[in-house]
Amino acid sequence: MAGAGAAMKVLIAGAGLGGLAAALALLQRGIDVELFEQAPALREVGAGVQISANGSRVLHLLGIAAAVQREACDASGKEIRLWSTGRSWKLFDLGAESVARYGFPYYTVYRPDLHAALVEGVRRVKPDAIRLGARVAGFSQQPGRAVLHLEDGQAVEGDALIGADGIQSAIRHGLFGEDQARFSGMMAWRGVIPMTSLPAHMRGLVATNWIGPGRHVVQYPLHRGELMNFVGIVERQDWQVESWNERGTTDELAADFQGWHPDVQAMIQAIPTPYKWALMLRPPLESWTRGRVTLLGDACHPTLPMMAQGAVQAMEDGLILGRALETAAGDIPGALLRYERARRDRTNRMVVASAENAKRFHNPTLAEEAGAQAYIDREWAEERVRERYDWLFRYQVENVPV
Repeated sequence: MAGAGAAMKVLIAGAGLGGLAAALALLQRGIDVELFEQAPALREVGAGVQISANGSRVLHLLGIAAAVQREACDASGKEIRLWSTGRSWKLFDLGAESVARYGFPYYTVYRPDLHAALVEGVRRVKPDAIRLGARVAGFSQQPGRAVLHLEDGQAVEGDALIGADGIQSAIRHGLFGEDQARFSGMMAWRGVIPMTSLPAHMRGLVATNWIGPGRHVVQYPLHRGELMNFVGIVERQDWQVESWNERGTTDELAADFQGWHPDVQAMIQAIPTPYKWALMLRPPLESWTRGRVTLLGDACHPTLPMMAQGAVQAMEDGLILGRALETAAGDIPGALLRYERARRDRTNRMVVASAENAKRFHNPTLAEEAGAQAYIDREWAEERVRERYDWLFRYQVENVPV
């Protein structure tokens, strides 16, 4: 295995957005990578993802910003709308203002488009980097190496092992045992709508948060404006299945938003297939590195989706990990700890902020328009919005001390 001056090989469990970003960051730095993906084919869930300026900065550094931009939407702005009347308040500008203020654009992206750009970026450097149908059984550590054990009996050795295997991470389980997930009291609906299925007045390239008592809806355009993403989050106790692939029905979804504005109901009726999943809470890990094994993305800091930062934070992890291992100088466990230290406080703050936004979006004060106006004017005043988001968007992943 690698010592000072020798070639390094890093094993990555999981070829999702975070694992691919880490792989590309490492390959760019001359570090060999092998990714192990349990799925038999590379595909992503058909859903949307928001890429704020701190995330598009990562895409630029990884050399895939142009590929993502070709398929993305450069949304013009974000707005808040009241669940009952549809009254709108501007949240903040995106587009040109994001570039002017933070140096990089804010994109709304179809998740398969982003995944495909990352896969292409990795394969451009190393065509055979990704092994499909490779299900993780466990891992072990030996002096000077990490060993990944696959269900087919293979054992693969590397200098480091990265668990980028998501919210149900087998690598996290191997490090820390059963996690302490608990139900958040909320479930989420998702769907992707052909833009032509919506009324003309609903086809604008604006990201919208509909807020109301006990639930909220997020909509934003995807895939060059050809699709509209829908996410509806509801306080419910009777659905606790943590899976992105559980189908629901249009009638059940419509009932969860009964009485909401006709625009919300129009979106619900236009969703070809609605899916539902339970939102679970996990306590932030105090540490996620042991020796030559570490975690990134949802494997170590899973979050509620209320800050739209899950994918972006995983990609930031990947780039910081690349920077840390580039300067390992033979001390790989030390480099992994430097990566963790660089990321822990920021990602924990993001997890807390997401939970706070859930309460803000669902506040009982929103039930009546009179109370809602004063609440929104206060909670979404420009200075409060800047306070909640500037620290996220201004982050310069290439300059953070590692």
